[in-house]
Order: sequence, then C-alpha cells, then structure tokens
Amino acid sequence: MLHLAVRMAGHRITALLAVACAVLGGAALITGTGVLAESGFRSQLPAGRLAGAEVVVSTEQSFSSGPDLPIALPERGTVPAELVDELAQLPGVTAAVGDISFPAALVDADGQVVPTQDPRTAGHGWSSTKLLVDAKVDGSAPAGTGEVALDSATAATAGVQVGDKVEVVAAGRAAAAYRVTALVDAPDTGILFADPTAVRLSGRADGERAGTVDLVALRTEPGTEASVAAAAREKIKDTRKGTAKNTSTSTAAEADAPAGLIVSTGSERGDIASPGAGAARSLLILLASSLGGIIMLIIGFVMASALAVSIGGQRRDLALMRAVGATPKQIRRLAAGQASIIAAVAVVPGVGLGYLLAGQFRRMLVDREVIPETLPLTFSPLPALATVLLLGLAVQVSARSAAWRTSRMPATEAVAESRSEPRTPSKMRARFGLLLIVAATTLSVVPLLSRTVLGATATSMAGIIGAIGLALAGPALVRGIGDAAGRRLRPGVSAPTWLAVSNIRSYALRLSGVVSALAMAVVFVLTYTLAQTTVMSATAQDTRTGTLAQQRLTAPGLGGLPAGTLAGVTKTSGVEAAAPVSDTTVIREYEQFGDPVVESGSAMILTPAASGVLDLDVRDGSLAKLTGDTVAVSTEVARSPGSGLGDRITLVLGDGTRVSPKVVAVYDRALGFGPLALSHDLAAGHTTAGLDQSVLVRTDGSEAAQRALTALAAARPGLALEPTDTGSGSSLSDAPPEVWINLALIVVLLGYLLLSIANKLVATTAQRQGEIATLRLNGTTPRQILAMMRREAAVIGAAALTAGLLLSAIPLALLGIGFLDRPWPAGPVWLLPAVALTVICTAFITVELPTRQALRTAPAHALSARE
Repeated sequence: MLHLAVRMAGHRITALLAVACAVLGGAALITGTGVLAESGFRSQLPAGRLAGAEVVVSTEQSFSSGPDLPIALPERGTVPAELVDELAQLPGVTAAVGDISFPAALVDADGQVVPTQDPRTAGHGWSSTKLLVDAKVDGSAPAGTGEVALDSATAATAGVQVGDKVEVVAAGRAAAAYRVTALVDAPDTGILFADPTAVRLSGRADGERAGTVDLVALRTEPGTEASVAAAAREKIKDTRKGTAKNTSTSTAAEADAPAGLIVSTGSERGDIASPGAGAARSLLILLASSLGGIIMLIIGFVMASALAVSIGGQRRDLALMRAVGATPKQIRRLAAGQASIIAAVAVVPGVGLGYLLAGQFRRMLVDREVIPETLPLTFSPLPALATVLLLGLAVQVSARSAAWRTSRMPATEAVAESRSEPRTPSKMRARFGLLLIVAATTLSVVPLLSRTVLGATATSMAGIIGAIGLALAGPALVRGIGDAAGRRLRPGVSAPTWLAVSNIRSYALRLSGVVSALAMAVVFVLTYTLAQTTVMSATAQDTRTGTLAQQRLTAPGLGGLPAGTLAGVTKTSGVEAAAPVSDTTVIREYEQFGDPVVESGSAMILTPAASGVLDLDVRDGSLAKLTGDTVAVSTEVARSPGSGLGDRITLVLGDGTRVSPKVVAVYDRALGFGPLALSHDLAAGHTTAGLDQSVLVRTDGSEAAQRALTALAAARPGLALEPTDTGSGSSLSDAPPEVWINLALIVVLLGYLLLSIANKLVATTAQRQGEIATLRLNGTTPRQILAMMRREAAVIGAAALTAGLLLSAIPLALLGIGFLDRPWPAGPVWLLPAVALTVICTAFITVELPTRQALRTAPAHALSARE
C-alpha cells in the first residue's frame, strides 16, 4: 500500500501541495503555541541580585488551588525578621542576610530623577551586598543616617563620585541630602543605605510591617546547598509549630506564624527575586491556552478541506481499485497513507518555522512590555512531539473521512460516480450544518448577558462555529441557489453564463468547499478584529465617562507618590476634589454550581474620597463606605453567590494574604475600572512599594488651577502631571499592548488561512483540466472558457462575502448592543472594504492563473494525461 500511495501521489502534485501547505502552516502555529505554553510552565527568570545566595527563604509568590494552574502573586510578601538569626546558625551557612527592598530614587543636579530598573524596590540595606556576585566596591560602607552607596551605572548617569553630596527620595519621603560613601560595580545593586537606616525608611521599625524582612538569603559552604535547604525547611516547620503552641487562639497563630514560607534554590530563585516579572509566565500559559482552541479549529478546518480536494480528485482511481477487488479498509488505508507521506515531508520545516515564530512572538511581547526581557523561552522537543502527534491524528481522521463514501460504495456505483458528484447532497450533513449555525447564533447572545472580555470572545467563537456549519450545509445551499438561478435564466443567455450556472448546480460540493473556506476567512477577520476594537471602545467609553478628574499626578521614577503629595494637591487653588488611586492584583474565591472557582484580576485601591473624582455608576451602596476591611464589586461579581451588597467575600491579596472584606458598593463600569475596588485601609501593607501610584485631581477647569498644579509638580522632583483624557481610546493608535498582540495573531492566522485557501482553489481548478479539454473539443473557445471561469470566480467571491457577512452580522450586532448600546460594533471603516477586496482578488487570481495554464495544454494531451 505504501508503494502504491507514493506512486499515486506523484500524479496529484498540485492537490497534494495544498495539503502540504496546510500541514506546514499548521505545524508552525501549533509548535509556536506549544513553545509559549512550555515556557509558561518551565521557563525560569535569572536570579538577579540573589545570585550570590545559594538558598533563599521567602513567602510563596504563587497561589495554588486544587487542580488549577498556580496563579502568580506580584506583590512582595514578608518574612519574620527573627528567622535571620535562627537560620544563620544552621550547619553549612556562612552568611544570612535579611533583605529589605523599598522605593528609592536618585535626583541629579538638575532636579531630574535618574532612571533605575525598578524604583519600587531600588532601596536596600548595605548587608545585601553579600548577595552580589563578584561585586567591586570603591569606598566604604555607609554608616550614618546621611550616607548612601550607589551602583556604578546610576552614579555614572548622574555624574557622581565617592564623597559627593546627592539628593535621594526614599520610601515616599521628601528628597534628602546624602553623602556617597561607596560605588558598587554589580548589576541590580540599587541604592544602599546603612542597615538601621534601611529598616527605618522601609517602615520595618514600627507599623504594619514591623519586625519583618522581604526574604532571608543564605550563603553556604561549597557542596552544602541541599542540606542547608532541607534544614531550613525543618526550621520553618518547627518555628511555626512553636508559634502556634504558644498562642492562645488559632486565628492569632495563623496570623503570627510564618505560614506559606518556602525555601528556594537554583533556578527557583528567579521568581523570588522578581515576583512581578514571574507573573508574566502565567500570562504565557493563558495566551497559549486562549490561542490553542481557535488555532486547532482553523487548522482542522483547513486540513480537512485540503484533503477533501486532494482525495476528491482521486475518486476515479479509488473507484477503479474497488472494481478490481480492493476492500473498503484498503481504500481508506491508501488515502491515509498518501496523506501521511505528504504530512511527514511538510511537518519538519513547519516545526522549525514554529520555533522561529515563537521567538519572534516573544520579541513582540517584550517590545510591548507585556513580559520582561529577562524571561526567556524554553525550547525542547516536547512542542515538536505534540505537533507531530496532533497533526498525525488530524491527517489520519481527515483522510479516512474524505475517502469514506467512495470506499463504502459498491464498485460499479463508485466508478459511475467518479466523474460527477452525488446528485443529492447529504441531508444529514446539511441538517448538522444548520444545527451548528443555530448553535453559533445562540452562542452570540453571551455579550448581552456578560459585558466582559470573556463575554466578547463568544462573538469570535460563534462566527467560527457558524463557518464550520456553513461548510457542512454548503452543498445543499449551493445546490439550491444553483437550481434557483437555473430556473431564472432567460432564453438566449450567453454560453459562458449558462456553463457557469450548470457547473454550480452539478458541482455544488466542489464549489461549497471553496466558498466556505473564503467565508471562514471573512468571519474570522471581522469577528476577531471587531470584537477587539469594540471591547477597546467600550472600555474607553467607560473610563472616559467615569473619570470626573481632569488631571492625574504620578511619580513613575520614584516608585510611588511621596508622602504629602495628596495634602499639597488639596491645598492648591482651584482644586475641587482629589483622591489617591492605585491598583493591585487580587484572587477571588467563590462557588459556582457547587464547585469552587478561583479567578485572578486587577483591583483598584480607593479611599472614600474617590467618588469626587470617579463615577463608577454605583448601583447599590456607596463608595463613601470604603474604609477598613471593605470592598466594592462590579455587577458581574455581585451576580456570584454570596457576593452581593453586605456579604463578605473571600479574597487573596497580591502578597498572598487571605482576607474577607465586606461588600459596601456595587458598580456597573467594570470594563473601564475592573471588577473590584479595595479600600485603601485593606490594601495597606500588602503592596510591594506601599505608596500610592497616582492622585486624580478634579479642578474648577480654570487656567489658574492648571498653572498651580503644574507649578506643584515642577517643585517636587519626580512628579508628573498629565491629563486623564489622552485620546478617544477607540482608534488602533490608542490600543493597549494586548490588543496589538491579538491583532498580530489575527494577521498570522489570516495569512495561513489565505495561503491554504489559495492553494485549495488552485488545486481545484487544476483538477478541471479534463473538463476544460472536453469543452474545447466540443467547440468552446478559450475566451468562452475564461469567461465561464471568471463568472464562477465572481460567484465564489460574492457567495463567500455574503455568507461571511451573514454569519458575522448577528454576533457583531449583539456584541454592539451588549457593549455599546447600539446594533453595530466599533472598528476601522476600512476593514470591510479591505476584506472584500482580498476575497475577490483571491478568488479571481487563483482561478484565472490555473485556467490559463490549462488552456496552454492541447485538449487531446490533457485528456490522455488524465486517463
């Protein structure tokens, strides 16, 4: 069978090229997605400034719940400071450092903030130099409260040397003068203070974080890393037991004991060094999982249609084999073997292209600041192996399904039907296709029920499912259209028109396969692109309508706003209202249909004064009650059981602390402001920087107020004043990074679709050489044949556009109603004309060129070659 499959493949090169292109593109997409998924699970960040510590004790920077994937916690947790001395006594430990990080920034002679990698954690105690690898120190350690050490790169940027006086803004305090005592030449050093000064500045001497450090780093003797790590785990376990035993209540025990502490070694230290950057791995997993479904749907559709064309062109050969005694099983095995040979040839370069595609995609994510540059991709044979298995299975199923009808027919009937299509399309296939279209229409109602990003994805999925339904019901629909057009043909119609209509009626299966493929391209582009732009427009509309403040004051170079900024703003002439606004990450736990559900999302941090600068469209309760352990939730969240006004919900804050705040307000503008808003009191002490990120300011609108705010920002180093309304938010130029990523993926998938469709059209037309030769022998001129084929191409293009628009119309209309209160989506006006032009050009070019090639072959030669 293998030898016969190879020989048959040699006579069907054009059709098999379409299969090869489908497999190659599919292999690239699946492999690239697999690399992203594997990197999300296995990629490790570099240890950074913890590289000199062999063992690190810290809080766990991820949240795990049952079988679900761990969720990264971006805010830094704390460790009891007494563990430093206890762990220092372990055998094999040469040094134990209680590391502390806090916001710090250097101000140069011109009053400008010198940029650092992460100003939120740039400040450290001098003892953290023990964690650095091969650090070169020029000078002496800072000893007093007015001394500081700098890393060489920051000092060079500011033009500072040992002994110079500098100004440093630390932990939200006003800029203060310090003398530089040392320069440290090592990456990620930051700004170093005397250890007692660092404890005081970071708020570890008193307050909510008193008696804690960020982590405990241990340097060990050579070869003792494993034993020290094991001893550290035992020490943590014993300390927790002792704390719980000596505490009167279990609640206090859980609060005081170092629960959730972990010991990290080797590559695990990277996540501890940069917990915020480690959260990017979760993004890769989510991105790969969201892409996987649609990619597999499109690849399966394209591959099945390409194999249907290839095997459809061999029906006569397969029928003759049935006539000479081949069994149905042998026929299906032959078809599958031939397809597997082509897939094996195409999958190798496809896998290689997939690895390159993953690298390019990572570069785009880094450029858009979605993931940190330090997060590498993990390359292994696993994505390639998964690609081979998935595509191998898809090829086998598609090829055997395409050959099923011919293999099951009686030999004489198979030979008789090999020159034409079945006169009556399968009723079961048509009914199943119509059922899928109805299901897709039902799915498109989701945006009316859920005004969320997840709800908008139903629009795209509904369009694709509808296109698959069209592919199944297409032959019956095309046959019906052809019959209707045939009955309405007027006497004396031109020969090309009559021939084109006859072909539509007689070859409905062939024509519908091409129409459905092009219609899927139309549906895919319209639904995916317009879903993105509609959500973006609705988000901008929510934000614009809900933001009462005209100005926003931030301090990106300082790691947060200095203390006293809010007071200074409220005293400014012309200011009517001002409130701090920050954001963090929160994990929500609740039950749905009796099963536990865990969701991670962003949350605002607000004070009761927020109602003066934000209008969240509160439906119940009041933002004025956002004090203590309270929270405001969106209407979507409030629909969950036990999450309404007055209820207490279970949350895990960004540093892993579990809380149960009371719901005091329910608001509606979740798309623009997120699903949750924590009280400022609840979030205090649970963010990495511990500072407000911004202050929203509502003024009387006068120029005097604007000038006064500008002067305030200019008088304080690092402050930046910007308008809250920076644009309409509805154009692609205002699109956030995730939208550009999705649009880039749409372009890649569209390129794969169009290439596969073009190959399919070329193969379909090339297989009609015998038909064209017969027409020429019967007296049809080449010009008439070209005219006939052009009319068929026009029908293909028009039918694909019409079907694609009809399948997209209802989902997009419901999306517009759900998100924008109007029956049409938001998006660029040029999109539909561009799609229409692309579809028409694809149909005409891929039909015209093979037809002209067929006309260059003598009719007798074409017929003899076919036989």
